[in-house]
Amino acid sequence: MMNKPGRSGLSRLIAASTYSWRGLRAAWRYEEAFRQEATFALILLPAAFWLGEDATQRGLLIFSVALLVVVELINSAIEAAIDRIGSERHPLSGQAKDIGSAAVMVSLLLCLVVWGLVIFERLTQ
Repeated sequence: MMNKPGRSGLSRLIAASTYSWRGLRAAWRYEEAFRQEATFALILLPAAFWLGEDATQRGLLIFSVALLVVVELINSAIEAAIDRIGSERHPLSGQAKDIGSAAVMVSLLLCLVVWGLVIFERLTQ
């Protein structure tokens, strides 16, 4: 197998980090849903340390919030790619956007279930 031409080592890591930060800035600037979920995460992540009673609970709380943010980033990337292809309506474009949206909804439901279970356990002890 041939290697892709381009950067390697530390140079590649620096470039990848630059692209990642650029992506986060673009998501923050152009995607309202990402801003809402990132703000939500900034509130919930510290709360996870207070609410979780052990490392497992804290890890699940943090993971569920982080997963929601990751899935929203992927959904935003799908939407941007579809919009780049063209503005005309196409069933597959709509399907791709709907599936990305469904992924966000499933991750949001997962987050709600995890937080709900931990809160319920905390309140019933």
